[in-house]
Amino acid sequence: MGGNGALVSAKDLTKRFGEFEAVKGIDLDVRPGEAFGFLGPNGAGKSSTMRMVACVSPRTRGELTVLGMDPDRQGPHIRARLGVVPQQDNLDAELTVRQNLHVYGRYFGLTKAHVRAKAAELLDFAQLTERADDEVEPLSGGMKRRLTIARSLINDPELLLLDEPTTGLDPQARHLLWDRLFRLKQAGVTLIITTHYMDEAEQLCDRLVVMDGGKIVAEGSPGELIARYSTREVLELRFAPDDQAAVEPQVADLAERVEALPDRLLLYTADGEAALAAAHTRGVRPVSSLVRRSTLEDVFLRLTGRTLVD
Repeated sequence: MGGNGALVSAKDLTKRFGEFEAVKGIDLDVRPGEAFGFLGPNGAGKSSTMRMVACVSPRTRGELTVLGMDPDRQGPHIRARLGVVPQQDNLDAELTVRQNLHVYGRYFGLTKAHVRAKAAELLDFAQLTERADDEVEPLSGGMKRRLTIARSLINDPELLLLDEPTTGLDPQARHLLWDRLFRLKQAGVTLIITTHYMDEAEQLCDRLVVMDGGKIVAEGSPGELIARYSTREVLELRFAPDDQAAVEPQVADLAERVEALPDRLLLYTADGEAALAAAHTRGVRPVSSLVRRSTLEDVFLRLTGRTLVD
């Protein structure tokens, strides 16, 4: 543990590749038992940070402790107590589902009997028991992702690192994966998740940092961040491409702020329906309109002037 009881603690953590600074002096603490998120677009520095925490990429500068240890000096000891789910599945396609777990368990020096019992438990957890003796190659993307997560748990890690865990999965597979991760958190496993999906961050993370350009631009719970940087509601107005610019001045005073995206105007307000009614009385006729709650996407747009997936 760090001096403050954190499982992961960083001060001025920096990663440079030649002239390029991927992570620009960030501070963070991850507490035991929480799901902690890094939210940001591709290239924000999330994966570079994760690789330093996973003790596979040395830091350029700054302080970092993981499980109370220094990755530079105690990397193997830390890695023995971590679970890592990389962005790309790196399963052995030639082996069966069960064999993938058995072989990986032996890397940790676990006995055959222990690995056999643990693998059976994890296959059940990942809902793959019926596919245990099938080869990996024909599995669906969601099944491969669940197997990669199951494999990362073979050593009963205290800390599980998940880099973009649901990229490329369909909605049903994502929700099933979220359920499995929620169960792990309930069982006391600390999760660190990188994602560029704001709904994933809202679903899974107790606390998160918003990263952009290698820096942390905000930190808090999803609810705190939305309350701090956005309004309760958002009115989305869509117009024909040539009409939007002319309409913006007409609605500017109907909201606390207005964001103009290429295909719509976003009006940030406490009462979206009232803003829509007021726009209608002024003769504003959008192609379509939508009143919704603010999300982390709105927080990111407020902080950076860009959407999460550009």
